Amino acid sequence: MLRKLFLPALLLIASLPLTAQTDWIKTGTNLGVEKVRLAVPDFKAGQGSESLSAAFDQTLWNDLYQAGLFDLVSKSFNPTQAPGQPSEVELNTWGAPPPNASMLAFGNINVANNEVTVQGWLYDVKNPQTPQVLGKQYKNGATVENTRLIAHKFADEIIFRLGGGIQGIAESKIYFISTRTGHKEIWAMDYDGSNQKPITHLGSIVLSPRASPDGARVAYSWMTNGWEIGIYSTELGRSVNFARLGGTNSAPAFSGDGNRLAFSSSRSGDPEIYTSDISGANLKRLTNVKGPDTSPTWNPKTNAQIAFVSGRTGLPQIYTMDVDGSNVIKMTDQGYAISPSWSPNGQFLVFAWTRHYGPGAPGAQDIYIMDVASHQWVQLTHDGGRNDFPSWAPDGRHVVFQSSRSGREEIWSMLADGSQQTQLTNSGANSMPNWSSK
Repeated sequence: MLRKLFLPALLLIASLPLTAQTDWIKTGTNLGVEKVRLAVPDFKAGQGSESLSAAFDQTLWNDLYQAGLFDLVSKSFNPTQAPGQPSEVELNTWGAPPPNASMLAFGNINVANNEVTVQGWLYDVKNPQTPQVLGKQYKNGATVENTRLIAHKFADEIIFRLGGGIQGIAESKIYFISTRTGHKEIWAMDYDGSNQKPITHLGSIVLSPRASPDGARVAYSWMTNGWEIGIYSTELGRSVNFARLGGTNSAPAFSGDGNRLAFSSSRSGDPEIYTSDISGANLKRLTNVKGPDTSPTWNPKTNAQIAFVSGRTGLPQIYTMDVDGSNVIKMTDQGYAISPSWSPNGQFLVFAWTRHYGPGAPGAQDIYIMDVASHQWVQLTHDGGRNDFPSWAPDGRHVVFQSSRSGREEIWSMLADGSQQTQLTNSGANSMPNWSSK
């Protein structure tokens, strides 16, 4: 009788339109709001600022597009003369077809005495009485990198005001592992893939970089007389001391308050989940079951739960538990599930899952999102290759992951509903990304 009732229910869920199946994703990730139609003409460039102006315009446009919140007006629809000052704005022109914008971001960029100055405004085109929503001025050294940083800052201001008061990610960093120096080292890049540079120079094998909530530290595992946990200080620009624990130690993750680490250690035999202070002191064992336990990730909202991977029933599956090791709950029950990452609001897990695992089994390793309370899940990637190591952005709207779809491991990003998948790296082999708030 239960089988007769259960199968029709499954068929009904499968027959629902994709939008109906993913409404809970869009609601929980703040992607379900109606997109704002936003016009972003090129900023008016003063004499000598042409080269920097192009970098600014491209960066601002890309930041606002990647936010997933806006219906950007094609620049071909813009009026011939773009405003550089509020006195040059004709609201009726921008609010009527073909631009038909609701909001207008505009301004000017000038260079003098090796300093770039940007003035930017955000106007509500539909509110002629008090149209100004935002007005900002920025100054910095006249370099492309500084100009891009100004564009990131202005984009984040717009996203904050029009995106429900959630901070944008245009100034955030992504840490990852790259082989392009001949060793597996930690690299960092801007959220959009620009400004890629090495962070560690250990000349060894470094894996699993994980940034602290304040961005001041990056934890990792590395090979040095065995696998140990390391801590890199982004403020000091060097690694700092962490206790040597013995056994194989891997997959570190910071707690939501940044005061503790969770990681996997085989110091007592089987790989088990432990927590410690960020120095490695006050060690506490959380799991004690036959079979490897690894890849812990802390619920950053409550700081009271940890998701992890365990092979205690055979193939690896994802579990959650309270931070004292109690209340263990199995989240997946088939296939091969690894690499969980908890969303900033504590509502979702993203993870890599081969749902039909084994020789000749259909399907590949893809990224999935699951609602922790209901165990509902949706597949986010479908483009072949091996997709793994998803990590949430601090805004809860974006996810970064690694994929081999291009023929080698590279870093990609996407919105949390699986749309706007964008390749970020294209040199060397790049893997294990982690999205930092700083």
